[in-house]
Amino acid sequence: MKQIQTVKEMVSVVAALRREAKPVALVPTMGALHEGHAALMRQARESGAAVVVSIYVNPTQFGPREDFQKYPRTLEADCALCEREGVSVVFAPTDAEMYPDGVGHVSTWVEETQVARRLEGACRPGHFRGVCTVVAKLFNIVQPDRAYFGQKDYQQLKVIERMVRDLCYPIEIVPVPTVREADGLALSSRNRYLRPEERAQALVLIRALRAAADLFQKGETDPHRLEAVMMRVVGMAPQARLEYAEVVNGQTLERVATAHHGDVALIAAFVGTTRLIDNLIL
Repeated sequence: MKQIQTVKEMVSVVAALRREAKPVALVPTMGALHEGHAALMRQARESGAAVVVSIYVNPTQFGPREDFQKYPRTLEADCALCEREGVSVVFAPTDAEMYPDGVGHVSTWVEETQVARRLEGACRPGHFRGVCTVVAKLFNIVQPDRAYFGQKDYQQLKVIERMVRDLCYPIEIVPVPTVREADGLALSSRNRYLRPEERAQALVLIRALRAAADLFQKGETDPHRLEAVMMRVVGMAPQARLEYAEVVNGQTLERVATAHHGDVALIAAFVGTTRLIDNLIL
């Protein structure tokens, strides 16, 4: 497994893979890797492609009061997981490689303005602009045939799908189902922030989503009633503070008048000081 830090070397390695007529699969990450990331790598490897995992904590997708400084940096452990999963290349660039003029002097941005408008986009202004910009850079550098994204970050997945379509990238975006702990908690790098009592209360997110999904399966299609049950469940956890709980169209992420199969319930809440998100497709 190669470990690369510079754009120049990454471009050179990809060119060599192309000469071998080897398809290239990209798994973009911010590190602090876990079994959810491993599932992405596994699916990419099983496609027969050379797997490139990017590890980069992208500063432009964090707001001024978010957790950029404390976000876990665990490169050695991350590389060990990548090697275990048969990854061909780890691309772990520096800020200077990704933003040569400095993070505070970026003058060219990539921004999706429809799917990114609500939910995470409203709660975290500028977040998706940073995500789209760094993912576009990674696509330009690695030029993958396929890129793998987890459904756990559902809105991000849909934003990237729209960006790829709008910018005519010849890249297949492959969604991978959310990986969960045995008790249902969605795997997330931020779970490590949770204290034991908060970890127990974090289960309120999946319980709220499952309550809405169960109600939908019983025939309830009024999104307001589905959202009300999610709010009620979250309200039972004293350390949880709800940001949003919505049922939206599974493609546009706009609100719906009536819930249908393929729509998605999304939730965001703080548990203690840790912000968590989750979703279930109805």
